[in-house]
Amino acid sequence: MPRGRRVNSSGEKSKQLLLEKSIELFSAKGYHQTKISDIVKAANLTQPTFYLYFQSKSTLFNDLNQQFQHEIKEIFSKTQHNNAEMNLTHIFEYFFENPELTKIGLYESEQAMEVKELLLTEIKHTLQQQYTDFDTLQNVNVNIVAESLLGSIERLTLTTLLANKTTPERLASDLVNIYFAEQRKLVR
Repeated sequence: MPRGRRVNSSGEKSKQLLLEKSIELFSAKGYHQTKISDIVKAANLTQPTFYLYFQSKSTLFNDLNQQFQHEIKEIFSKTQHNNAEMNLTHIFEYFFENPELTKIGLYESEQAMEVKELLLTEIKHTLQQQYTDFDTLQNVNVNIVAESLLGSIERLTLTTLLANKTTPERLASDLVNIYFAEQRKLVR
């Protein structure tokens, strides 16, 4: 008979509660200012319960970052590389639905650079797939366009999307219009 707790047991609920509260606290206070005692207090659990599931605060934080990276990769595996607006919309929807995890995974963690490199690779691939016929992009370095778009994504996610000043769909549309409006006119 397998050992461990059953799915949906109180242990699974406790672990999920620890994850949820840690996301809230890491997002609000940052990694270094959040203590294990803060997490267990917010979850109304004990420190021994915490250590049943996580070796340390850094293990928990790394697990959250791996979850974020995995979910971003899943989004890209389901998207079509030839539609920049839809790809951006899917990413922004995920960011919007998971604002606290996005703050951790895209801005706070050491692994944020890995996520940004993944985003950059996908942006480049989309640009190469969708915009190879556009005169303007043939006259500029695709890497520079991709880096610029990534910078816009990073900044606007924080200042407008996570601040509830726009919707994922609108932000994706605006960025595509900013970066590719001229190209669209040339094709028409």
